[in-house]
Amino acid sequence: MDNKRNTIQRQLVYNAVEELNIHATAEQVYEYVIKSHPTVSKATVYRNLSQLAEAGELLNIGNFFGTTHYDHNCHEHYHFMCEQCRRVYDVPAIFPDMRNEIADMDGFEIKGYNLNFHGLCRDCLVVQ
Repeated sequence: MDNKRNTIQRQLVYNAVEELNIHATAEQVYEYVIKSHPTVSKATVYRNLSQLAEAGELLNIGNFFGTTHYDHNCHEHYHFMCEQCRRVYDVPAIFPDMRNEIADMDGFEIKGYNLNFHGLCRDCLVVQ
């Protein structure tokens, strides 16, 4: 983690995302943190999630089902969201890197991207 602003709260928030390992929402992180540190405010959790994502220490993987999700896995990969159970899964990045082609087409400077798939996961398909 970036030592420049490594507060106890920031470390708690980072650890919560990592330990939950579920592509956690801010609310899930908050609930996890207050179990052991009840004085940490919701605003502190939200602020630290935002700062960690801006610093590249966590990924803000986007808004799914009305809530932003965070990932501690910062390696290149994609996500699959199950529309029934609402779990978010990691998917290997198997497509060729399109960033350079897209940047060259229109002169964009691409600083990041998210590629997300949605549908039904294996478990939900079995239930149907």
